[in-house]
Amino acid sequence: MAKPLTIDELWKERIAQSLNGIEYGTVQIVVHDGRIVQIERMERKRYEPDSPRLKKGTATLA
Repeated sequence: MAKPLTIDELWKERIAQSLNGIEYGTVQIVVHDGRIVQIERMERKRYEPDSPRLKKGTATLA
């Protein structure tokens, strides 16, 4: 049977920090033996195709 998961204030703060400011993406919480051991954040950036910097022939890489 699975152990009950207890989330203390420190982990709540860490989770909130991981979620803060993310527009597109995922936050994954890894649990091992009924304890949170890791938080993974993967953020995506989405750009509008009509953005002036993305028009064909105008983008340059430095």
